[in-house]
Amino acid sequence: MSKVRLITTGGTIASSRQKGTDRVVANVSGAELRSRLHDPLDGIDIEVDDFCSVGSFAFDLPLAFSLARHIDMVLADESCDGVVVTHGTDTMEESCYMADLLVRSDKPVVFTGAQRHAGDPDTDGPRNIAEAIRVAAAPQARGLGAVVVFEQDIHAGRDVTKAHTSRVDTFRSNAYGKLGEVDGEDVVIHRRPAQRFHVDAQKVVPEVELMKLAMGNSPAFLEFAVAQGARAIVIEAFGRGNAPNGFAEAIAPIVDGGTPVIVASRCHEGRTRAIYGGGSGGKDLADAGVIFSGDLSGLKARILASVLLGREAGTERFRRDFERAASVPAS
Repeated sequence: MSKVRLITTGGTIASSRQKGTDRVVANVSGAELRSRLHDPLDGIDIEVDDFCSVGSFAFDLPLAFSLARHIDMVLADESCDGVVVTHGTDTMEESCYMADLLVRSDKPVVFTGAQRHAGDPDTDGPRNIAEAIRVAAAPQARGLGAVVVFEQDIHAGRDVTKAHTSRVDTFRSNAYGKLGEVDGEDVVIHRRPAQRFHVDAQKVVPEVELMKLAMGNSPAFLEFAVAQGARAIVIEAFGRGNAPNGFAEAIAPIVDGGTPVIVASRCHEGRTRAIYGGGSGGKDLADAGVIFSGDLSGLKARILASVLLGREAGTERFRRDFERAASVPAS
């Protein structure tokens, strides 16, 4: 008999229309979610753990950090074979990557949710929960890190992103593809993550801002963010990691002042690399002291920065470990 802990946090999967209103809110308990499963899941003992009940748009970094620490504690119990976390889809990829970085156990950590709320007659929640539980109980899912299981697909927390606002097959791993799938009662693993990175952090630093660039943006936001107490800034830049004129000049004093500036790409696939000069191309940004995020998205770069800052290990180690986690080639 396998034992899986079902940790609930709210989200669409645990929501229904509030009586007398036109609003869908998180109001379904973990026990009720368990009772609605159509799959008997023979041979798997499911223990319900109601962690919180919010829409995932209300999650913040401290709550995601607390969730990851809770998962770590649950998996320290030898009798627990794996964990399923029900979570809203809006920020699931961020909480999942937080858990991927912080959870020490190699036991399965599986995030799932729904695009259709629990009151919908064709809600996708029960099927997704059942498939996630099968993955959490599967020995072959050990060592994958935190994953998202949705519409039969298994995605690595580092790679996955929400790609559609409403479709039930919303999650994608754009560059590398899914890790595997659930086929009926079978859990099939096609590939394993080539790299994983663990961070031993006792706290998270939430003051990490994210800016997405568009043609002709002003760098004024960067200075505003620092004035408001930002401890790091992530920029989703153009292409390989380029920015409008003026950004390199604005970034240099920020980095010199001890605030890391990280450059990701706003593209869905590919890697950042300092190639271009002439204003605030990648070479100019590198000269200003930025850290390039490799193939790590801006959202995931922000999560990584927040937990690395939580160690308070200094800027040089921050840069070194960020580049290791993001697989940034040595220059």
